[in-house]
Amino acid sequence: MAPLLGLVFLLMIHGVYGQCDWGVSYGSSNICAIQGSTVTIYCTYKYPIEYQIMKAFWTRTNGCYADLLMDPEYSQRLQYLGDEQQNCTIRLSHVTQKDEHMYYCRFITDKPDGKWTSAPGVSLTVTDLQVESPETVTEGDSVRPTCKSSCALTDRATFIWYRNSQPLTERRDRNNQLLLQSVRREDAGRYSCALQEHTYISPAVQLNVMYPPQSVSVSISPSGEIVEGDSVTLSCSSDSNPPAEISWFKGRMFVGSGRIYSISKISSDDSGEYKCKSRNKHGEKYSDTVMLNVMYPPRNVSVSINPSGVIVEGDSVTLSCSSDSNPPAEINWVKGGTFVGSGRIYSISKISSDHSGEYKCKSRNTLGEKYSDAVTLNIKYPPRNVSVSINPSGEIVEGDSVTLICSSDSNPPAENNWVKGRMFVGSGRIYSISNISSDHSGEYKCKSRNKHGEKYSDAVTLNVMYAPRNVSVFINGSGEIVEGDSVTLICSSDSNPPAQNFSWFKENQSSSVGSGQSFSALQSGRFYCEAHNQHGFQRSKAVTVNVMYPPKSVSVSISPSGVIVEGDSVTLNCSSDSNPPAEISWFKGGTFVVSGRIYSISKISSDHSEEYKCKSRNKHGEQYSHAVTLNIMYAPRNVSVFINESGEIVEGESVTLFCSSDSNPPAEISWFQENQSSSVGSGQSFSALQTGRFYCEAHNQHGSQRSDAVTVTDAPRNVSVFINGSGEIVEGDSVTLICSSDSNPPAQNFSWFKENQSSSVGSGQSFSALQSGRFYCEAHNQHGFQRSKAVTVNVMYPPKSVSVSISPSGVIVEGDSVTLNCSSDSNPPAEISWFKGGTFVVSGRIYSISKISSNHSEEYKCKSRNKHGEQYSHAVTLNIMCKLIMVQ
Repeated sequence: MAPLLGLVFLLMIHGVYGQCDWGVSYGSSNICAIQGSTVTIYCTYKYPIEYQIMKAFWTRTNGCYADLLMDPEYSQRLQYLGDEQQNCTIRLSHVTQKDEHMYYCRFITDKPDGKWTSAPGVSLTVTDLQVESPETVTEGDSVRPTCKSSCALTDRATFIWYRNSQPLTERRDRNNQLLLQSVRREDAGRYSCALQEHTYISPAVQLNVMYPPQSVSVSISPSGEIVEGDSVTLSCSSDSNPPAEISWFKGRMFVGSGRIYSISKISSDDSGEYKCKSRNKHGEKYSDTVMLNVMYPPRNVSVSINPSGVIVEGDSVTLSCSSDSNPPAEINWVKGGTFVGSGRIYSISKISSDHSGEYKCKSRNTLGEKYSDAVTLNIKYPPRNVSVSINPSGEIVEGDSVTLICSSDSNPPAENNWVKGRMFVGSGRIYSISNISSDHSGEYKCKSRNKHGEKYSDAVTLNVMYAPRNVSVFINGSGEIVEGDSVTLICSSDSNPPAQNFSWFKENQSSSVGSGQSFSALQSGRFYCEAHNQHGFQRSKAVTVNVMYPPKSVSVSISPSGVIVEGDSVTLNCSSDSNPPAEISWFKGGTFVVSGRIYSISKISSDHSEEYKCKSRNKHGEQYSHAVTLNIMYAPRNVSVFINESGEIVEGESVTLFCSSDSNPPAEISWFQENQSSSVGSGQSFSALQTGRFYCEAHNQHGSQRSDAVTVTDAPRNVSVFINGSGEIVEGDSVTLICSSDSNPPAQNFSWFKENQSSSVGSGQSFSALQSGRFYCEAHNQHGFQRSKAVTVNVMYPPKSVSVSISPSGVIVEGDSVTLNCSSDSNPPAEISWFKGGTFVVSGRIYSISKISSNHSEEYKCKSRNKHGEQYSHAVTLNIMCKLIMVQ
């Protein structure tokens, strides 16, 4: 499943629909969403407290009430985020235009009249994205394609842009515009947009980029050497949109139009640089120049100097010889009348005054030679060997006079400026300071400058001696520390030489508490330092150290003290020691109840009885107080009588009544029988020996209360069963059982039961038993019932289901041990006899044969017999196998 889109369209406008204590509230009644996104509909509901929510769900119709979670179109996309108490929020993912509906929340309670459907509901509108952009744009301009939707998107929406269906990973923005700055031709294409983590992509629009000519070049045909009288064609190629017009230039002169420029019967006058200009409405561009070179002897020989103008020592100088000839000429250089080099260019790096003189070049080819006019090199140089001297030398003390002198070598002579650090302080070769102070300490240097350059001297230092000043204390970290930690104080000062001795003091203490530039403070207080050197000392201002510690000595006091009676006003006060002051929380049992140092309870009730403690907390820790108990005294209430078992008693016996009540302190109990003024007993329980209506009264020092009366009645007793005749009968006969009881009024209803069966087997005072078992009866009147003890009915019958089993089963081999077992069903139990063939062999239920042999092979059966009859089993056959003996 695609990840949930982090885009929720909400307008938090409350609309409450309902009446009295019923209602539903929506975060917004109208929601607009982008197709394919996820929508959260925030919802809460309320109902009377005596109702219980059985189900809360959402539906599309206000009448049919179909649960959307049961709808296949919604079941995989709808998530219920609420609960069954008050929250009915849902989330719907992958929305489409088919989801545009009015949605309603409905909840059902445990009462027939407790059903509610919100009306009106929440309207969901689903829309798509559209790109707005001009069809054409000029290269180099900026364009802002815009991704639009009819929904109001949140500031958190992040857009993804596509060109020709490919994502622009470098073009992702948190608004709905794509900024294309300095558009290039590569930016042309079809643009579409989408939201991040969302699969829906808008329809694409075309962007066409117009651009001026580029890649303009010229080709020459034929290539190679060109001789006077040849025909030459120049071709211009360029890339532009729309196509460009072509113009031709020789040097800067226009010579023709069209992509092709042809010259027939070329001459030396046609020699030169040619280029084409490609132009459309968006711009123009020239090609690089191409040279048409026609063969002829040297002419127009000249020398140029680079750089032109004044030449400074150390510069690099290039002499260039130019000439017009074909084929190209060989170039030789002479200084005065001496040969110094060959080639069109003669370079001198790091020129010096030795290179001064007249220079000229000679241009020569097969058709002739020619000298250039002479040029002169005149070398200049900037300042050098710049230095500073100090007068007087040695140590300088505040109040002295000092002179600085600057010397340098330069041509022309240089101007001198003085700087301290980077700040200009004076001009001239000499810089004087009278009555010097520590403010003049620093590095000084002079700058020597002429029109050819400048140079600084090395720096010299003026070090002015003075006593400590600006003494201050710096706290490493915060001035707040936790109890048990320490904070480091650092003493800083301005002095020359630097202060070596530091002393630390605590305000209001005369002796020092430490020495050295740093000091570890372990306790609260205000501290300062003193800095010393040989020229004096100075004291800093004091700084404050504050020691923080967690709460301690947390305790609770109760006001008023002593006995607290229901209806009193009680105040609990929490005290603790901490820095910074602590926040106080109160707990009843283990449950938070309130904050603040004082917890007041007006009109206290028994519900407030409990252990209370407070928690004192600051950022350094927390501590609980010991628990204190509020024991609220109140008069008896909820007095009631409980009867142990039933309220029926049997003559000569008693029934126990119990009195329960809620009171503090526990109540004393008195018992009364209705219509009697004096009590009939006391204590929590009372034994009633006669019928009647009884009640109890509970009382303590705060009051008393009487219970409702209960009734003690007389029910059936001495219930027993009498067997008419003997309890033994022969199968097919029956025996009559008679139920007797003693009750007032006489029992009219009798029920008969067989032990281990839950339902009755008969009714009436007598019952005919046809089978064995233990039977009992129950006698009933309007005051109750009693059950008799069970009696046994024993049905006699002759043997039946007589059968024989052989152990072990399977093949029997000579030498095995075999056991025959006779089973039968009879009452009383039968005597068993065994027969081999027709011959009696033994008595007893089991017949065992050890080391059986082939002589035991035969048919066997058993006879089961009691005084009511006998029965034989079916015959079984013992087939004894011989044991094989291997002879070697």
